[in-house]
Parts: sequence; C-alpha cells; structure tokens
Amino acid sequence: MPRVTFTANLQRHLDAPSLEVGGARVGEVLAGVFAQKPLLRSYIVDDQGRLRRHVNVFVNATMIADRDGLSDAVRPDDEVFVFQALSGG
Repeated sequence: MPRVTFTANLQRHLDAPSLEVGGARVGEVLAGVFAQKPLLRSYIVDDQGRLRRHVNVFVNATMIADRDGLSDAVRPDDEVFVFQALSGG
C-alpha cells in the first residue's frame, strides 16, 4: 500500500503520522487518509476537494499534475508526500 508522509510543519498543528492507505490515484489515497484522520481534510483540500494553494503533493519525487481532480496514479510501493508551503520573511 502507498505510504503517505506529512511535513513536520503540518504535524505541529495536527496529529499527522505517516500512514499506509490503499488507492490507485492520489484522491483515493487522500480519501483513505481522511477516513482515518478527518481533521486533516480541511488543511489539505478545499470544499470542492481540490488541493489548497499552500499545499503540494508529490508521488515519490514528482509533484502531482492534477491539483483539482487528484487523478495522478499511485502504485502500491509509492510514497506520497504532503507539503504545506511556508511563507513570510
């Protein structure tokens, strides 16, 4: 099963341990995460299910292309990384 890992910055605000969840697409994998950790949903996606502007998702070392439909493929041995962008000076 794909492994999902969250940045330490996000973990400071919510319980966001690395999880192994099933799914063949990024959206399916994130749905599995949200089923286990529902509070993460509002930090990661908006009310239409699209990635929030300050969030990036990578499958292995490649940033996903479909930020709206989350249809990028995920293989069982992939690692999905969820990054919350930081800003400021």
